[in-house]
Amino acid sequence: MKFYNREKELQNLKQIEKASKQSSKMTIVVGRRRIGKTTLIKKAYTSRVYLFVSKKNEALLCEEFVSIIQDTLNIKIFGQIKTFKELFEYLMEVSKTQHFTLVIDEFQEFLQINNTVYADMQNIWDSYKDSTKMNLVLSGSIYSLMRKIFEDKKEPLFGRANNKIHLKSFSVQTIKEILEENHPSYSADDLLSFYMLTGGVAKYVEIFVDSKAFTLEKQLELIFRDYSLFLEEGKNLLIEEFGKEYTTYFSILSLIASSKTSRSELESVLNKNIGGYLDRLENEYTIIKKVKPIFAKEGSRTVKYEIIDNFFNFWFRFVYKYRSAIEIENYEYVKNIVRRDYATYSGKFLEKYFVEQLKLSYAYSDIGSYWERGNQNEIDIVAVNDEQKTMLIGEVKRNCKKIDMRVLESKASKLMAKYKQYDFEFRGFSLGDVV
Repeated sequence: MKFYNREKELQNLKQIEKASKQSSKMTIVVGRRRIGKTTLIKKAYTSRVYLFVSKKNEALLCEEFVSIIQDTLNIKIFGQIKTFKELFEYLMEVSKTQHFTLVIDEFQEFLQINNTVYADMQNIWDSYKDSTKMNLVLSGSIYSLMRKIFEDKKEPLFGRANNKIHLKSFSVQTIKEILEENHPSYSADDLLSFYMLTGGVAKYVEIFVDSKAFTLEKQLELIFRDYSLFLEEGKNLLIEEFGKEYTTYFSILSLIASSKTSRSELESVLNKNIGGYLDRLENEYTIIKKVKPIFAKEGSRTVKYEIIDNFFNFWFRFVYKYRSAIEIENYEYVKNIVRRDYATYSGKFLEKYFVEQLKLSYAYSDIGSYWERGNQNEIDIVAVNDEQKTMLIGEVKRNCKKIDMRVLESKASKLMAKYKQYDFEFRGFSLGDVV
């Protein structure tokens, strides 16, 4: 699959590289696994020293790195280097006379190998950065650890980075572009399922495109089969983040994916206080987010939770929840459940799709959803332009015939009474508006 839609990030990385020819610069690249960090870095820097931090003994890791450095920079390193501290200082010395890009991928893994590396690097960096010409790029995919390393004031590398790129999923516009180029005859439902299952994560998009999985049926065949990458994906990506208590976190995420979205609902099922878990899922791991009614006051207890990542939502809803059937390789059983629930389940992603589209229009100062106490008068989309004093009230349904504008206006009666100075527009969004 060709390279898509990272123009801003590429430009940023190249500007930093140019600046590093005067004095050394440090850039952090973060983002969840499979998002395309390594591909972006390799696209930006065709010439670079690329070091991948795998979980092995530090001396063995340095032996591997020395070989790569010698080949890439065409230099000879004499003597044995057994610590990363020695190796990094050597590279900083080289960069006094030779400009180059050094990429260290999965940088957070040094925590498991030798956590003094960060303090050693800080001392060396502070001593050398102004008199050297290194473009240092540090990439990591365990967001909570990367944030701790660089954003915790107690950590040695706090405040050292000149630049940070948080790589996100492809936008709905890019997903549409990819389908238009690779499957021009796609339907609205094809686009919705592609968006719902990949969430714009580069690796998943690539797998779907390479496998020509452009319809829901072909996508389900790709996901639910022997040796599928997708069946173990949630476990492989999140167990390391969560550690020993992963089963509690997984249970919470499975319930949220199954529409148990309030803390009281979650605690009634799990029969335990989960406030700390929810806080960490939101603020440390950034896997869930709070959703409040638009215009809700700070501290409002009217809160729901949702999983941010589309694929994780699907994985916890259908893969983790039905793992017993998957363990015995009864994939058809799970696929039938997906088919049965698809119309209802995909509805919330249709809503999310239109919200993303409205955000990309840059026409609104705030976009959210609305509901009143007891989940009464729920409105899917409320988009506000405070400067122009306009408010868009939107209802999202797969079938446009099920949208009743009179009912929608009735739901918005309190908003209209409260915001009399605003002009209100009522609009229905359906599957037919996707393509």
